Amino acid sequence: MVKGDLDGFFGLFIDNLLQLLLIATLCPLICGFPAEFVTHRVLPAAALSILVGNLFYSWQAHRLVLTTGREDVTALPYGINTVSLIAYIFLVMGPIYRETGDYKLAWKAGLFACFLSGVMEVAGAFVGDAIRRCTPRAAMLSALSGIAITFIAMGFVFQIFASPAIGLIPMWWILIFYATGTKLPMGMPGGLLAVCGGVVLAWGLRLFGFPVFHPSTQAVSFGLHLPVPVLGDLLGFFIEPTGWKYLSVIIPMGLFNVIGSLQCLESASAAGDHYQTRSSLLMNGVGSLVAACFGSAFATTIYIGHPGWKAMGARRAYSALNGVVISLLCVVGGLTAVLKVVPVEVALGILLWVGLIITAQAFQETPKSHALAVALGLIPSLAAWALLLIETSLRVAGSSLFLAAPKFRGDLYIHGVIALSQGFLLSSMIFASILVFVMERKLLAAGAWCLVAALFSATGLIHAYTLTAAGVQNKFGLMAAPEFFCSYWFTGIVLMGLGWWDSIKKPGAGPGFLG
Repeated sequence: MVKGDLDGFFGLFIDNLLQLLLIATLCPLICGFPAEFVTHRVLPAAALSILVGNLFYSWQAHRLVLTTGREDVTALPYGINTVSLIAYIFLVMGPIYRETGDYKLAWKAGLFACFLSGVMEVAGAFVGDAIRRCTPRAAMLSALSGIAITFIAMGFVFQIFASPAIGLIPMWWILIFYATGTKLPMGMPGGLLAVCGGVVLAWGLRLFGFPVFHPSTQAVSFGLHLPVPVLGDLLGFFIEPTGWKYLSVIIPMGLFNVIGSLQCLESASAAGDHYQTRSSLLMNGVGSLVAACFGSAFATTIYIGHPGWKAMGARRAYSALNGVVISLLCVVGGLTAVLKVVPVEVALGILLWVGLIITAQAFQETPKSHALAVALGLIPSLAAWALLLIETSLRVAGSSLFLAAPKFRGDLYIHGVIALSQGFLLSSMIFASILVFVMERKLLAAGAWCLVAALFSATGLIHAYTLTAAGVQNKFGLMAAPEFFCSYWFTGIVLMGLGWWDSIKKPGAGPGFLG
C-alpha cells in the first residue's frame, strides 16, 4: 500500500457510503421497508456485492502489474450504481409499494430488476461493442442525463433548500472543490471535508439551541448481520406479472450499465491501464447477480473516475480496503450509528454534482451537431418527473390522478404527460437516435429506429397505459398503443423511402443504414 491508496480509499469509501446512506434513507421512505429489514437483509447483501467486486478489481490490477512490470497500475473503482439505485427505488419498488402497500413485494421486484440487470451485464461482456456501434452516444447519454437532472439532482436540491442551515454550505463546498479541482492539504478529498464540515455545523447549531438536525431515532443495532441467500424469493417472483411490467425501466438501466462500463474501460485505457473488456464486464454482472441472490435490489458497476484515482496516486490496495471496510460497517450494523451522527442533507451536494456532471457530459462528449438530439432526449424524462410531482401533490391533497385527470382538460394535457412518461428511458434513446441519424442523413437508420418505436408501442413497452383508481398501470399486449404504433410505423416507412431515394440520387453514397 502507498500513500495514494489511502487517499483513494477515502474518496471511494465516501462514494460507497453515500449510496448505502441513500438506501437506508430512501427505502423506508419510498418503498416502505422497515429499518430493521434494511439493516439485517438489504445492506449485508449490498456489502457482499461491493466486497466481491472490489477484491476482483484489486486482483485484476495486481495481475496487470505482473504482466507489464509497472507499479503505477490503478484498480478500477467499483460500487453500487447511483443511477439504477434511484431508478429502482423511484420507478420500480416505490410504485409497487404505493399500489399494493406490500414492501416485500416491492423488494422482490427490486431483486428481479437487479438480477435481470446482472444478466444483461454478463451478456454485455459478449455483445457490448455491438450495442455501442448501433446506438449513437447522444442517445445513451441523453437518456442518462434525463434521469440525472430530474430524479437525481432536482429532488435532492429541494431537500437541500428545505434545510439551508446545514445543506447549503456543504453543497457549495462540494461544487467549488470538484469544479475547481482544488487540492487540499494532505490530499484530503474535498467531498470528505465538505461532509465533515456539514456534520460539525449541524451539531454545533443543535448545541446552541437550533434544532436544524434531527438525528435518527432508530436504535443502533450492532450485531452480526451476515448476508443470507434469498433464491426462493427471487426465483418465485419470475412467475408473477408484477416485475415484468417494469421492463421499460429495467432494460434501459441494464444497457446503461453495460455502455457506461465500456466507457469507463476506455477511460482507464486512455490513462494507461488496459484491462480486458470481457473479464471486467463479467465481474460487473456477477456483482449484480450476487446482490440480487442475497437480498440487495441494487446493481453494481465500474465507476467513472479511474483517471482521477490514478492522478491521486491510488494503486491496487485502495479498492480492496474499501470493500473490506464497507462490508464490516454493514455486517456489524454500523450504518445505523452513522445515520445518528451524519445528516443526509450534508452529503446530498455530491448527488447534485453527479447529476450536473452527467447532464453536462451528454452535451460535452457528443458531437456539437448532436446537441439538438440530446435536448430532444431529455423530454421524456421531464415528463416522467412532472408526472411524479403531479401524483405526489394529488396524493398529499387527498385526491388521486384517477379522480383529477378529467378536470385538467386544456390546462394540462395530462394524458400526454402520462403517455410520454411510460417507458421514458426507451423513448429518450429512440428520440435521440432518430434525430441523430436524420441530421446525418442516414435515413434508413432513422427509419429503423422509428420501426423499433412502433414495435415497442405495439407491445406496450412505451406510451401504453391504463389509468385506474390505483394509479397509472402499465398496459402490455398486442396493439397496446395503436395510435403511437401507426404514427411511428408511418414515419419509419417514409424515412426509409427517403433513404432509398437518396441512394438512387447519389449511387456512390449508399443508403446509410448504420453509418
